[in-house]
Amino acid sequence: MKTSLKTVILATGLSALAAGAAVAQEATFVMTARLVGAPTYNPIKATKLNTATTLIYDRLVVQDADQSFHGQLAASWEASPDGLQWTFKLKPGVKFHNGEPFNARTIEWWVPQFKGTENAFTVDAIERVEVVDDLTVRFHMKHPDPNLLFNLASSFMCVPEPKSYQALGDKFGVTEAVGTGPYKMQQFSVGQQTVLVRNDDYAWASDLSKNQGPAKFKKLTFREIAEESTAYLELKTGGADLLVNVPVDFLPRIQADKAAKLITIPGTEVVYMPINTSVEPFTDIKVREATAFAINQKEIMASLYGGVGAVADTFLISSLKEAQVDPKYKIGFDIERSKRVFEQAGWKLGSDGIRAKDGKRLEVKLWAQNGTEFKRLTEIVQAQLKAVGMRAEITILDSGTINSQYRKKTEHQLAVRSYLWTNADIVDWFFSAKRLGYPNVSMFNDPEAERLNDIAMNKSKTWDERVANFTAYHAYVLSQYPVAPIYQPVQSFAHGRKIVMPETIRGTGLYGPSMLDIAPAN
Repeated sequence: MKTSLKTVILATGLSALAAGAAVAQEATFVMTARLVGAPTYNPIKATKLNTATTLIYDRLVVQDADQSFHGQLAASWEASPDGLQWTFKLKPGVKFHNGEPFNARTIEWWVPQFKGTENAFTVDAIERVEVVDDLTVRFHMKHPDPNLLFNLASSFMCVPEPKSYQALGDKFGVTEAVGTGPYKMQQFSVGQQTVLVRNDDYAWASDLSKNQGPAKFKKLTFREIAEESTAYLELKTGGADLLVNVPVDFLPRIQADKAAKLITIPGTEVVYMPINTSVEPFTDIKVREATAFAINQKEIMASLYGGVGAVADTFLISSLKEAQVDPKYKIGFDIERSKRVFEQAGWKLGSDGIRAKDGKRLEVKLWAQNGTEFKRLTEIVQAQLKAVGMRAEITILDSGTINSQYRKKTEHQLAVRSYLWTNADIVDWFFSAKRLGYPNVSMFNDPEAERLNDIAMNKSKTWDERVANFTAYHAYVLSQYPVAPIYQPVQSFAHGRKIVMPETIRGTGLYGPSMLDIAPAN
């Protein structure tokens, strides 16, 4: 009896330990409002990607927080003195998830795939790709492109496997996503979750990762939860091990939670309000100006974000040199200026507090995507616009719908949005006439802007020249008021006790290189 009981107890204990070990090999990460809604993991054709992308795929190079570049699929590279040739030496022994080899032929196939996509600008400067040998590839440029390494480090320039890409067509990135990354996509439900399983053959990490071999977790589940309160509850109750992006207004709760640990790094994001310049009343630059100066950035930062982060007064993160425009172009709260310019534009204040002109009231549509933060922010913006005589009707759309609605071009007037990017060419992305509707939600189409855009994107020969050209382009865009800058968040991540985070987050955010170093706590 005693022996049997001991055997049962021992067996039960061993089973529990085994179960615990199995659980420790899996982790659940939650992506909140800013990252939800990516419709595909096809990096070439996507206009929105999420954190999991950089675990499924690798890039030729990756960028560190100090803006330096490091090889991932590339072992080394060099540019010719005139900038018209870039030669990349590729890492040997790299294989895709389906066993196909990665080599120079892959790159020769890959670059032309961008033609006709919204991401074509990333390779526009490349005239042709030369295969020098199996592990050496050379880009022959149409013109010098000092931004090439930044483009190559973008998530949109993750490298997919050619055969599966061609065979699957539009289903690539949805039913299957084949890359060389440390994880393989097992399952993807759009707007719900992505399940990744470890690539046990992975052995070509960049030097941004301490772990140079396979990932520490066998399985990762990325859940998409737009409601931040729900996401936080999942972390608090153990349903999630990591919040990939923590809304700033949740920081006090997490800091007070002994079961959670908070990590904060400098931000790479701008929250802003695009103004649709193609529809009334915003075809009038004075109305756009008055609207932009009605937004009280400091009040928003204090009331919604607890004073954490920084106000935005241009369209770029303030750490970029191209954000340092002449102060006269910066857009900050000035309620008296807003009211004065509305009056100059002929919009007179009515007895009910709403302005009118020629018998038409100043009533507009204000959009935002679903998510607690965006909803609250939109309500504050609505109140601030009302204070200067504009009535804004709020519409909240889910992340899978809102971009298609923007593409209709005239359905929206104002919106609350954000972007994550660390390069001045985001001004081209959101304000170039080539992309009206989406991502150019402002429907900005201005001949002088297009001229300055061409100089910045295509005529810069050196990095310093590029900075000067983009600063001029950025300043001009601001002078036309197609946008009202609002806020610059920090990047915050929160995790439970089940995982151990790397001491330092390498890269411009919590992406593949640092995620490769996340480990089970036991």
